[in-house]
Amino acid sequence: MTDTTTDRPTRRAGGTVVPVLAFAGIVVAVMQTLLVPVVKDLPQLLDTAPSNATWVLTSTLLSGAVATPIMGRLGDLYGKRRMLILSLAVMVAGALVSALTSQLLTMIAGRALQGFAMGAIPLGIGLMRDMLPRERLGSAMALMSSSIGVGGGLALPAAALVAQHTDWHVLFYGAAGLGVLAIALTLLAVPESPVRAGGTFDLPGALGLSTGLVLLLLPVTKGGDWGWSSGTTLGLFAGSVAVLVLWGVYELRVPAPLVDLRTTARREVLLTNLASIMVGVSFYVVSLVLPQLLQLPAATGHGLGRSMVVAGLCVAPLGLTMMFTAPVYARLSARHGPKVTLITGMLIIAIGYGGGLGLMDAAWQTVVTSVVLGAGIGLAYSSLPALIVGAVPASETGAANGLNTLMRSIGTSVSSAVIGMVLADTADTVDGVEIPTMHGFRVSFLIAAAAVAVGLLFALLLPKTPRPAARHTRPRASSEQDAALERAEEVLRGFRGRVLGADGAPVARARVTLIDRRGRQAGATVSAADGAYMLAVPARGAYVLAAKAPGHGPLASAATHSGEERAVELDLSLPGETVSA
Repeated sequence: MTDTTTDRPTRRAGGTVVPVLAFAGIVVAVMQTLLVPVVKDLPQLLDTAPSNATWVLTSTLLSGAVATPIMGRLGDLYGKRRMLILSLAVMVAGALVSALTSQLLTMIAGRALQGFAMGAIPLGIGLMRDMLPRERLGSAMALMSSSIGVGGGLALPAAALVAQHTDWHVLFYGAAGLGVLAIALTLLAVPESPVRAGGTFDLPGALGLSTGLVLLLLPVTKGGDWGWSSGTTLGLFAGSVAVLVLWGVYELRVPAPLVDLRTTARREVLLTNLASIMVGVSFYVVSLVLPQLLQLPAATGHGLGRSMVVAGLCVAPLGLTMMFTAPVYARLSARHGPKVTLITGMLIIAIGYGGGLGLMDAAWQTVVTSVVLGAGIGLAYSSLPALIVGAVPASETGAANGLNTLMRSIGTSVSSAVIGMVLADTADTVDGVEIPTMHGFRVSFLIAAAAVAVGLLFALLLPKTPRPAARHTRPRASSEQDAALERAEEVLRGFRGRVLGADGAPVARARVTLIDRRGRQAGATVSAADGAYMLAVPARGAYVLAAKAPGHGPLASAATHSGEERAVELDLSLPGETVSA
């Protein structure tokens, strides 16, 4: 585990930080939803076979899955604002590449670059944690987490309108313009976070995770085309298991891993990530089913015969309701905690899909279903980052939320593959054209309800959150915010002091490393200009403080942490010493 040079949240963010970061998240969601209105026309637009055209969507999914945890870790190490701007810049470049081509391979490359923007969501959540006061953090993280649904819901009718009346390449120019605007607003309104993780970037770990994710998600997204029992599909699944197991073994052995698996294995983090997969599954089902139901011709007997734009407008309340649930979440979470809010959201989702089974006969009924599901998904999505933030140190916020966002993406990928297979297997063939049936739509809703039931089980198994204070006592923030404050205060109970040279003068830029009794790095920092350093400790016990600087000999001092602050001077002119803290 690595720790920050400081774990204390800063409180200097202006009032525009939250809307700007949420706007960046909405831009990312717009990029994802961009091609939904023209998906069925891609083979003709790109002059290729349908199986090849799906790579335009698959490439974005794969690059986003790979980039999300990596950009989160880079943000922890080198600055979350810096990596947020980089993610958006890569997305803009990819959008421009796609806007200027109708060639399949170039389009795939452009869409892959656009997928890098997925890292903006966890980076934005990390910036909020580092900069916002506790009373604003809950609703801000809820809005940021829900932005992926908000942007998708709002972009669908807009993209449909553009695709129906102009050249489809205009969609990419619009995405590029939104990306440039998001970069400019971030530069103007969002300060950089001072929180940094110790250690270096784990390149082998990044390559291993990337390889494992590609091997896993390729057969998930292409298994329907290749055949689920084909040698290619089964071989890729087996390869992903082997690579991810080896990657996990490696990550447990390196001092500064890309993903701290020990933290990830904590009950609250593990169960939250598993619940996130189920929420991702449930979110994508409604996005797949309702647009098809609305656009099917009325002559089929169950289609509603609406245009592409009207279908988008009927589904748009899904995203709008998610946006409006952010302040509701903040109040519920402050009173009952994020666990209860997650459970409430999942129950509402279950009600939405259960009721939706009988609400498929008119366009207004799909609007009702969208509103109910939007409320439930909004509450669930808002709870997930709060649970993660309350369970990990500030130095790991970016990487931990990146992994959580990845879990949601895996859920949507599985949902896309499973629902696509169900709709294809239950479709009727008329004059060589496959038409989805009402039976297929209802089976899809039942699958979503089953996924929510599994997610609800994971949520119920989460540890209990502390009871909120009584009304007559001093007002308290929600439990995840209290946990963040407690971690910020842990710095005061760690080791601090100065690094000194042979002449007693302070040594700047000296590397100070905290090593636990098993010989693993537990924290690292660099001394300031006056030689001062400060390190939090993960737990009480015996440690070694090692200091090294150019032109000075290394020093290793044994120190015991008993829960109270103790100053430990590190004199590089001495061979070593034993102290108690």
